Amino acid sequence: MYDKVLKVLTNEKKYDPSFNFWAKRRFTVVTFGGQRTIYCKKEKLPIVIYENLFQTIDECHNAVGHLGRDKTWHEVKRRYSQISLEMIKLFISLCDQCASRRVFPNPVVGKPIIDMSTLHELNMNNLNKNNLNILDLPNEILFIIFQKLNIVNVLYSLVDVNRRFDRLALDSLYIRVLDMTIITTMNSLYDQTSSTDAQVLSKICEKILPRIHHQVQKLTVEQYSMKHVLDAANYPELYSLSLINFQKEILYKHLTDDLILRDILSKQITHLNIDIKNPAGYYSSTILKIFGLILSLCKKLIVLNFCDMFPTRTISTLLFHLRRENSLPSTLIKLKINGACVTDCLYLLDGPLVCLSTLIINVSSIVYPIGKIDSTKKLLKLKCFSFTSCDHTFKYDTLIVPLLCRMINLEELRLYLSVGRCDSTYIDGIQLYDQFLIYMTQLNKFTFNIKTTVYQTNVSVELPSNEDIQRSFIGRDYQEVVSYIKTTLFGRIGECHIYSLPYEFEYFNLDNSFQGGMFHKVRQLTMNDTIPFKHKLFKLISQGFPFLKFLYIINNDPLKDKQHSSTLITFPYLTFLDLTLAHLDYAELFLLEKTMHLPRLLNLAMQYESLTTITNNFTTNAIYFNFGKLISLDICPSFVRPENFRQYFPLL
Repeated sequence: MYDKVLKVLTNEKKYDPSFNFWAKRRFTVVTFGGQRTIYCKKEKLPIVIYENLFQTIDECHNAVGHLGRDKTWHEVKRRYSQISLEMIKLFISLCDQCASRRVFPNPVVGKPIIDMSTLHELNMNNLNKNNLNILDLPNEILFIIFQKLNIVNVLYSLVDVNRRFDRLALDSLYIRVLDMTIITTMNSLYDQTSSTDAQVLSKICEKILPRIHHQVQKLTVEQYSMKHVLDAANYPELYSLSLINFQKEILYKHLTDDLILRDILSKQITHLNIDIKNPAGYYSSTILKIFGLILSLCKKLIVLNFCDMFPTRTISTLLFHLRRENSLPSTLIKLKINGACVTDCLYLLDGPLVCLSTLIINVSSIVYPIGKIDSTKKLLKLKCFSFTSCDHTFKYDTLIVPLLCRMINLEELRLYLSVGRCDSTYIDGIQLYDQFLIYMTQLNKFTFNIKTTVYQTNVSVELPSNEDIQRSFIGRDYQEVVSYIKTTLFGRIGECHIYSLPYEFEYFNLDNSFQGGMFHKVRQLTMNDTIPFKHKLFKLISQGFPFLKFLYIINNDPLKDKQHSSTLITFPYLTFLDLTLAHLDYAELFLLEKTMHLPRLLNLAMQYESLTTITNNFTTNAIYFNFGKLISLDICPSFVRPENFRQYFPLL
């Protein structure tokens, strides 16, 4: 349409007389720097061409700071002509930043978005009450819509509907990253099953994968569909493979017996992600064998994430038992893994992975290493090191600091530690610099979250104030640092928490000393204190941790300022809540709908006594509680379900 109007206005071509009259009456051409643009005569504003519609709305939406539909529309109308309010509504519904401020219902998973026969019967010119024609949408917006959908559903339901959908759904930019997983059942936080419907899988493998196999570069599969997908075609451009939600025995069998998988791993894969269904923290010799087999099989492997893809399914591996293996690849550059103890970390750094430049490791226990370690050997290849541990350790000065001093070529360092010291002082900016940062002359980025607990036993040490801690970071090229101090047990125990900003870890621990702030990346939060939490603290947390998913509350004292609990607090993304070690007041605060809005709560752990108290022995009306969407309930101690249990927990 735009081109037709332009040709009429420039006298390049004539069409139907009525169309020519309409075009010249409503529009004119303005030339800027040799570029011709159509303007609306009445509004004296430019017309946006079809292909630039998405970009234009995006610019206006950003200009008003993502402040909603009306402000965006006013900004669009101020700059341009002929853009409808319906287009603004559609764009904002697809905006990720705006979505973070909205609460959406959980999507139905495991089914195609629309059946093929139904789709053919739809009137494509009247898809909604506003008569918005989906085929009138620009390709950019349709492409964004496709990206919001599961690719399995898109391939099954939209391919072969029409040529335009085919071009978008089979576009190389879209299908080069192919995720063939759909979560169909979620029995608990730790037990999720991915499985694609047999009919859907059959169609995709037989009719679609042979058409796109040569464009797939990254592939994600689960144990039920992997063989079908790999057998359907060869994937010459494939370099990244993710194996998701596998039982360890099944994965081990595939790695030993599946010739196609072994061939791909050996000859093509440079990036590999492994996810195994296993109880958290459970050590398994089979998992250790899988790790060793992967390293020996993948001759071109440079990046490996082993069992650290999801926060609820991290498996610690006793890596030092692999010392007897001599066939580990020298090509591995980046490794993300969970180690059982600090010995595993030392083994990886001092072992045969001679090209390793990035190590991201979470260690379950920091104890003295098994065997002899050369603490003077410099780790010259290592450029990036991330070391996290929730274990409260007294070995920081004797194990962690000497290890860090060996990393003289480090460019990026991340530390998440809980340190205990006796008759000493807090870790501060001066200590961090003098102990190891001074040796890291190439360091560009240092991110940390360190909590020091000082226990005064036989001597009295004058501990620094919070002002002293802040001054210790001045003049040493640190980024912004937050610190706060707490003294407990008659002044015999002091705690100092320091962390860098912006905060980049996915987990955080806090107590009543918390000062607030924005933590957009945090998904897991533990609240632990021996004095009561105040109601206003939870309001502060809901604002400061907008994307929080997992919350653990540890406090045996009653909630303070309960009179303010009538104020509704919202945690829009919270899926897991652990109240096992929390006072009854916190169960009342979080589980009553009048005080807390938890639209995505799926998993709950709590005491049986608290459950019976807040429900008045299951006699209070069930509609008053945040139980409706729970799919797992961990009650301690176990109990016999009452007859009306399903009224409170309909999905259990």
